[in-house]
Amino acid sequence: MSIRLNFSSDVAAPVDTVWRHISSMAGANYELGPWVTMSYPQRYASIEGATAGAEPLVPGRTLFHSWIMLARLIPLDRHALGFDRILPGEGFEERSHSWSQRVWLHHRRLSAIAGGTRVTDILEFEPRLALFAPSLRFIIHTLFQHRHRRLRQHFGEVSG
Repeated sequence: MSIRLNFSSDVAAPVDTVWRHISSMAGANYELGPWVTMSYPQRYASIEGATAGAEPLVPGRTLFHSWIMLARLIPLDRHALGFDRILPGEGFEERSHSWSQRVWLHHRRLSAIAGGTRVTDILEFEPRLALFAPSLRFIIHTLFQHRHRRLRQHFGEVSG
């Protein structure tokens, strides 16, 4: 059972500023915080580090494993993070899996708009156990609403 969710926010900052934020693990943890955090190796503090290493980016290959933590104390999930594409200044296409998700696709795009940047997230995921699909849909929907609220708080909203 595949679930698809879409989110979009218009923030009052130029694309390059928003890119620096969303392409860093510190930025991801800011968006998830204070409730949830992701661990990561320092080498991948920026997803552009995935393209700067000696090894080429291999679509779908796991770059690193991350603990998804509740309140920095309670492990919720173990995430095997990988990318199909990283488009500097434009977005990324993450293809991962975890203990709870057989498939996790997170496509994030940035586009310039009058007064700022539109941040669009498209998620597609398949829970390992269909029984948990309604709960995971609710949790992930709520978490990404929170992420977009944090983005708007951080950069401000485009007035109009």
